[in-house]
Amino acid sequence: MEFIIAIVFILGYVFIAFEHPIRINKTATALLTGVLCWVLFAWSSPTTTLLGDDHYRTFLKDVTRTPVEAHHAYVVASLGHHLEEIAEILFFLMGAMTIVELLDVHQSFRIITNKITTRNPKKLLWIVCWVTFLLSSALDNLTTTIVMISLVRKLIPNKDMRLFFVGMIVIAANAGGAWSPIGDVTTTMLWIGGQISVVGIMKATFIPSAVCILVPLIYLSFTLKGRLGVEEQGATPDDGYSAGNANLMLILGFGALLFVPIFKTFTHFPPYMGMMLVLGIIWVASELINPDADDVERKQFSAASALGRIDMTSVLFFLGILLAVGALQSMATLTSLAEYLNHTIKDNRIIITLIGLFSSIVDNVPLVAASMGMYKLSVYPMDNMIWEYLAYCTGTGGSILIIGSAAGVAAMGMEQINFGWYLKRISLLAIMGYFAGAVVYLVLNMR
Repeated sequence: MEFIIAIVFILGYVFIAFEHPIRINKTATALLTGVLCWVLFAWSSPTTTLLGDDHYRTFLKDVTRTPVEAHHAYVVASLGHHLEEIAEILFFLMGAMTIVELLDVHQSFRIITNKITTRNPKKLLWIVCWVTFLLSSALDNLTTTIVMISLVRKLIPNKDMRLFFVGMIVIAANAGGAWSPIGDVTTTMLWIGGQISVVGIMKATFIPSAVCILVPLIYLSFTLKGRLGVEEQGATPDDGYSAGNANLMLILGFGALLFVPIFKTFTHFPPYMGMMLVLGIIWVASELINPDADDVERKQFSAASALGRIDMTSVLFFLGILLAVGALQSMATLTSLAEYLNHTIKDNRIIITLIGLFSSIVDNVPLVAASMGMYKLSVYPMDNMIWEYLAYCTGTGGSILIIGSAAGVAAMGMEQINFGWYLKRISLLAIMGYFAGAVVYLVLNMR
């Protein structure tokens, strides 16, 4: 049965990777894969590795149950344990997405985009990429990509040049998200799981992540050719825009997101508790920010309205993937895989580098979830090289192909970027940055 579950899991990966050609939403595939893995696990017989697990043996020692009942009880208990961990991640993401939607509806990001006025392509590329890099560490790489693509649409009428900028935005957004606990869902998973600390991940991966975007930018400073095109003139519709409200929500939103790690440090509560706290504060502010507006106008600027616009398909995708990985972890399959890799390759640095490259093909969320199951905290404690390097590699490796990250998929959808075009024009730049940052990390962390 373990072999069948592994086949189901791999098929799920394949369907997720080829979501667009087969025209089946990856969220549906992830949910089916997650549930099927647990059902098959409940129907299976214990594996040799699982029988050696002390926790599993405690269920078998219960004389009031038959072996089949004991196995089923273990499956149910394991499912509950994993669901508790998954819920923490999902509630955190939902809170963060709602705050970002509130900033967007108040047009707070316009404050940033209005400051960029240069018409020099090379200078603009540096500005756009570094703004993306920094912004994605405070928001997340997906949201930042969407915001920055909206910006370059305004600044770069030339279609070919704009697509090139969008490709670089994907690299910068993924690099920026890799060094922050709230910049990418994978670093958030590692942070919530206790594998990394806020200060630890920022100190260890900031320089490698910066090098990841710096190397392609230096190369392009000598090779980039083309023009931005003639900027379209015309007034930008206000749509209820208020500079005062936009400023207030921008300060509240960024302050709230940056406060979450501080809240965890002082209270030792899970991160989602801090996220719920700041969401509540911003929710109150959104209700009071337009006292003279009627109910209809106030509703569109409220958190209740923002909740209806968050990407719930992404939330359910994470649920399905994490359920599937949790089943493999409870079966001890991932433990066996880690032992096999260690005996075969015998160097965790090479293994994680390969995982990062593989994340360009397969979504990095299941890869990180699988790695968290492969390596135990009891062996590799918080801020170990394993976790820090994993955060960097899976965060930046997804830039190599456009289907390898949420930022890339969003860019593909918004600008109709062709897979082959990205492979030809952007992938080599992403590989240069990926390996440059990897070398820097390994040199800085030689032990």
